[in-house]
Amino acid sequence: MNLTRLLLLVGSIGFVLWLLEDGAVSHAPGVLVAQAPQQTAVRDQAPFDHGEYRITPLAGFALQARVLGREDYRLDREADLSPVDLALGWGPMSDEAVLEQIEISQGGRWYRWRAQGMPLPRREIERHSANMHMVPQDAQVADALDAVRTGDVVELQGYLIEARAADGWRWRSSLTRNDTGARSCELVYVRRLTIAESP
Repeated sequence: MNLTRLLLLVGSIGFVLWLLEDGAVSHAPGVLVAQAPQQTAVRDQAPFDHGEYRITPLAGFALQARVLGREDYRLDREADLSPVDLALGWGPMSDEAVLEQIEISQGGRWYRWRAQGMPLPRREIERHSANMHMVPQDAQVADALDAVRTGDVVELQGYLIEARAADGWRWRSSLTRNDTGARSCELVYVRRLTIAESP
């Protein structure tokens, strides 16, 4: 076997292993996460530096949610702060029977969905799912984020934040789960993230 064929074989095996490792997690029908994300008032939490950014906590934030999709970013201005977005669902948007009827995509820091038969009213879909920009606190949290796959149920704790840079750039989180469109995404400073074991 010549070197070219060997490299092609190794590359093909690596690609298949990557697909198997990175594949979506499926579940039996039924709501996996009943509770909505929890937002709490912030008291005595001063702004702090995170790399080249000044972070201001706006609210405490904790959730358990099903991952509807993930999108990694490397080239946009925000990637240095938030290298991954997670589209997350809870309540009916964590139910396999509902999700198999909805097509979900991400790109450009947006989460989009479409459905032919509308398994839920539009407002229920909007109120039970969101695109969230993840800002890992440290390398350990970044590693935990790297392991997240579509279909996982994740638990996280942290803050909804505003981030500022010295050049005047600013990025501010939404503070409600009921909004849609521009500026409706959560900017989450993640202090802890775990992947729940499949039920």
